Amino acid sequence: MNKNKKLPKPCKTLTLYFHDIIYDGTNAGNATSAIVAAPAWANRTTLSGLMHFGDVVVFDDPITTDNNLHSPAVGRAQGLYLYDRKEVFTAWLGFSFVFNSTEHKGTLNFIGADPLMEKVRDVSVVGGTGDFFMSRGVATLMTDAFEGSVYFRLRVDIKLYECY
Repeated sequence: MNKNKKLPKPCKTLTLYFHDIIYDGTNAGNATSAIVAAPAWANRTTLSGLMHFGDVVVFDDPITTDNNLHSPAVGRAQGLYLYDRKEVFTAWLGFSFVFNSTEHKGTLNFIGADPLMEKVRDVSVVGGTGDFFMSRGVATLMTDAFEGSVYFRLRVDIKLYECY
C-alpha cells in the first residue's frame, strides 16, 4: 500500500460488543454457541486440544452497545467460526450482525481470518441489508474479556466506506 495515499474517511462508524458463551455440557440455559463439529480426538462438548484445531462453532450471540452482557441487546451476531491452525490460536469467521432495534434495522455481514493472539485484528465487512444496504468496510476486533474457554467478549469497531 502506498503510504502517501490519502485514505478515505468512513461514511459511518459503530462500536459494538458481542458476547459468546460456549456450551460446555453444563450451561445449556445460558449458552449462545455450540461446537457442531470436532476432530476425531475431540468431542463436541469441550473445545479440543491443539489450539482447538478442527473445531467448528455456530453462534447466536447478543450484540450490545457497551461491554455489559446484561445491557439491552441491539441485535444478534449469528454465524460460525472455525479453528484452523494447530500451532497458534487462529480462527476463520463468517457471520452477520442482525439488527432489530429502534436505531438500526437490517444486517452487516463479516468474513475473514482472526489471528486470536494479536491484540487488534481486522475482518472485512462485505455487505449488508436494510439500513446497511450494500455497505462495505472494515471491522477491527479486539478481545475485550474472556473466561477460560467458555466466555469471551469482542469489541468490534466498524468503519464503513461504502454507504447507500
